[in-house]
Amino acid sequence: MLISQIYNAFNPTPLPANSKLYVDCKEVRGGSNVLIELGKTIRFSDEPTCQLYTGHRGGGKSTELLRLKQDLETKGCTVVYFSAEDQDINPEDVEYTDILIACTRHLLETIREADPKPVLSWFQERKKAFEDLMLTEINLSNAGAEVGVGDLGKITASFKTQPTQRAKLRKALNPYTEKLIAALNQFIDDAKQKLPADKQRLVLIADGLEKVTLITNEGGRTNHEEIFIDRAEQLKGLACDVIYTVPISLALSRRATDLLEIYDGTLPVLPMIMTHTRNNDGFADGIKKLQQIIRMRIDSIEDANRLALETDVFDSAETLNKLCEMSGGHVRNLVLLVQTAIKYNEEESLPIDAEALQQAIRQLRKTYRDTVDSDQWDLLAGVHTTKQIINDDAHRSLLFTRCLLEYCEEESWHDVHPLLKDVSEFKAAFKQMQDQTKRSREQVNDS
Repeated sequence: MLISQIYNAFNPTPLPANSKLYVDCKEVRGGSNVLIELGKTIRFSDEPTCQLYTGHRGGGKSTELLRLKQDLETKGCTVVYFSAEDQDINPEDVEYTDILIACTRHLLETIREADPKPVLSWFQERKKAFEDLMLTEINLSNAGAEVGVGDLGKITASFKTQPTQRAKLRKALNPYTEKLIAALNQFIDDAKQKLPADKQRLVLIADGLEKVTLITNEGGRTNHEEIFIDRAEQLKGLACDVIYTVPISLALSRRATDLLEIYDGTLPVLPMIMTHTRNNDGFADGIKKLQQIIRMRIDSIEDANRLALETDVFDSAETLNKLCEMSGGHVRNLVLLVQTAIKYNEEESLPIDAEALQQAIRQLRKTYRDTVDSDQWDLLAGVHTTKQIINDDAHRSLLFTRCLLEYCEEESWHDVHPLLKDVSEFKAAFKQMQDQTKRSREQVNDS
């Protein structure tokens, strides 16, 4: 059935490199280009680099990093890419040790040319602790490298799925992480010698870390600071090029300059596709890009590639434009809205009508509305007025939940997610702010 094919064409997952569905959006993302911002730092540097990359969750970072992986591989690099959230970490509870073990696992699993003996020996020395904590036999003997590498998966699985085991494993491993880094660097040095001559620059990309939930501890320090700042020397300690994704709430915090000093290069942010300007005027180029994303996915279906978006796929140009505007330029929101509207389309056929889209908008709007605390509506109204964020935990929390989005023209600016602008609490807070501003101006004029 054609409608089912279209539904599946809008699957909200990262696109592989060279995907026919990919649309280059850098001109409506403030010129953001990961091949330049991260790739050239690696290619031009004589020494291993350690860089951070950020953006809103679901905004397209993984797709861009997969493009970077392929680009680097064509230019003399061996690239190990993994998404930590998929297999290795629980975003609700992450510490540095979890990340180090995940990096270790994926390097050993991917780079089979190098001798894993130094790393497996490190784990073998702690075999009894692992077995006692995990209540399972772990085979990490040097003689069975293949088996040993496979058994690392049991350990990373415990970090992800078993909270009680996770805490005990960290306690057992934390005193020895420096020795693990040293062992891992022996493995990396061996890999550089044994990899093909034209592929000896080793790059590790640890994706998914931007999803680590923001937790503010006693004293006001966050878990993001503990991982990416307090443990920076360890994160930078691997003897290869490394890219870590980092929560946007940290990258746009008061610690931004610290991150610049600690890590190599700048701190690239992948902003949203601009759907409107800083002055709240519609931005036609951005809307056209979002429509192009939809067009490419429709064209991937043989029976649909001659359909007109404004009449055959959607019931009107107004419905199509509203879809793009309500996405806020957030690609995952865009494709999710299409999928949800398809489900609400009563006829189970094309075109997708305005009521089906409105139902999809209501559903996604409720999700966003439920993430906003009662005392945050004034903050959202303030950002919509000034297009600037205040550097505090409340605003960082709203960035992390994507209630606030970052855009970029000549410089970066922020705004409320369009889905929230029709929420009654936001309308009330925004009107109150306008009224206060008006009264303040009248008082100044009277004086």
